[in-house]
Amino acid sequence: MFESARMPQKMTKKSFKKLEPELREALLAAQLPVIEKQQFSTLILVDGLDGAGKGEAVARLYGWMDARHLVCNAYGEPMDEARLRPPLWRYWRDLPAKGETAIVFGSWYQSLLRDRIYKKIDEDAFEKGLVRIRRFEEMLANEDVLILKFWFVLPKDVQKERLKKVEKKSAGRHVLADWAALKHHKKASETGEKIILETSMGFAPWFVIPSQDPEYRDVALGQTVARSMQLKLEDGEPTSVAAPPVVGGLKRETAVDAIDLTETLEKTEYEELRKKYQDQLSELSDRKSMSKTGVVLVFQGNDAAGKGGAIRRLIRPLDPRIYKVHSISAPTDEEKARPYLWRFWRRVPRKGHFAIFDRSWYERVLVERVEGFAGHDDWLRAYNEINEFEQELTDFGYTVCKFWLAISEEEQLRRFKAREETVYKQHKITDEDWRNRLKWDQYAIAAGDMVDRTSTHYAPWTLVSAENKKHARVKVLKTICDRLDEVL
Repeated sequence: MFESARMPQKMTKKSFKKLEPELREALLAAQLPVIEKQQFSTLILVDGLDGAGKGEAVARLYGWMDARHLVCNAYGEPMDEARLRPPLWRYWRDLPAKGETAIVFGSWYQSLLRDRIYKKIDEDAFEKGLVRIRRFEEMLANEDVLILKFWFVLPKDVQKERLKKVEKKSAGRHVLADWAALKHHKKASETGEKIILETSMGFAPWFVIPSQDPEYRDVALGQTVARSMQLKLEDGEPTSVAAPPVVGGLKRETAVDAIDLTETLEKTEYEELRKKYQDQLSELSDRKSMSKTGVVLVFQGNDAAGKGGAIRRLIRPLDPRIYKVHSISAPTDEEKARPYLWRFWRRVPRKGHFAIFDRSWYERVLVERVEGFAGHDDWLRAYNEINEFEQELTDFGYTVCKFWLAISEEEQLRRFKAREETVYKQHKITDEDWRNRLKWDQYAIAAGDMVDRTSTHYAPWTLVSAENKKHARVKVLKTICDRLDEVL
C-alpha cells in the first residue's frame, strides 16, 4: 500500500531555489488572512517513520511562514501531570486559538501506534482507539479547526542508509532508538497504513508525503498547507486526501505511472504459456478444496486496455456452471436508491464459484470521483469502505484478485480508431470513451490514489502492462493460478 509515496520523487536544487520564493509568498498569502479574519485555527500533524526528516521539514516551514503565529508542540511519553488525566487532555490543553497554527509532533496517533507495534494492546483496543480519535477530530473540525495530517514515508533501505550517516556523527541514545525503530519498520509501516486508511476523513485528511528527496518533501508539505488554508478560507472545506498531484511543477509519479509498458510476448511463447496456465486453472477449479473458497476477480484499467479479451481467455477453461461475468455500467434507479456497495454484495458468489467483474466497486473512486457523480466526502470515505468490504470477503475464505490493465495514451488512441474502422468492434467505442480521453491525467491520478489506498495484503492489486495484449493475458492467467495454488 502507498506504493507511489515510496517511489523516488525528485526535485533539483535549481528548481527548488526558483520555487522557494513563490512558495513562501503562497504560504503567507494564505496564512495572513487566517490571522486577520480568525475564522479558524489550524493543526498540522507531522507523523511517519523515524529518519524521514520531519524536523527538517517543519524547520523550513517555520522559515516560510509568519513564525509569530506558529507554535510547535512536541509530545513524548506523558509526564505525571498528563498521566493523571485522560490521554487527550494534553492535546486539548494546547489547542491553538482561531487565527493561530500549531504544528504537532508525537500526536494522539503515536502512543496508539507504539502500543500496537510493541503488542501492549490487542487489535480490539487498537480499533477502539481509532474510533475515539475519529470522534475527537470530527468535533474539532465542527468547531472550526482545520486539521492537516502528514505521514512521511521512507523505504527501509533509505532509512537504513540515513541512520548509518547519523551513527558516524553521534552514538547517542536517539540513534539507538532510531535503530530500534528500523527493526520494526515493516510492522510500523503496516500499522501506519491501517491508521491512515481508517482515519482519513474529509474533515481531517491524511497527506502521504514521499521523503527520500528533502526538497520535494518540503515543497509538498508547504504547497499542501498553503492550498488547504486557502480552500478553507474560500469555502470551508479542506483539500483532497491524496498527496499533491503536482509539486513545484513536477507531476507526482504514481505506481500506475511506473508500469513498464514495453513488456511483450511473442506469439509462439504466448500460445505455449496461455495453454499451460489455462490447463492449470482448469485443474485448480476442479479440486475438491475449491469448495472452501469463492473467487472474486476484479478488472479495471484504461479504456481499450483489453479487459474483455483477458476475461475471455480466463473463462475458456472454466466450467460455465461455476462462474459469472458481471459487466458493470452506470447504476440503475433501483441501485441508486441504495448504498453503492449493495449491487456488488448481491453479486458475491457462493463458495466454489467465480465472480468476475468487468469494472467494479472501484468506479466510485474513478469515474464517480473524476466526473463529479460522487461528492468529495463520498469518494474519500469509499477507500476505507472498499477495504472493509474486501476484508469481509477474505475473512470468510474468499480469494480476491484485482487487476489494473494499463496502456499508453497513444496506444489507446490507436485502438479507438481501430474499433471505429472495424464493423464488429464499433459497439465497443462510444462518445463517452472519447470524453474520458480528455481527462486522461485526472483518471491517472485517481487510479494512482486507488492503488495506493486499496492494495492490501489480503487483496493486493496486480499492475499489468497491457500495451501488448498477449503479455497481459498471460500475466492475468498466471497471477490467478499462483494465488489459487497458494490457498487450495
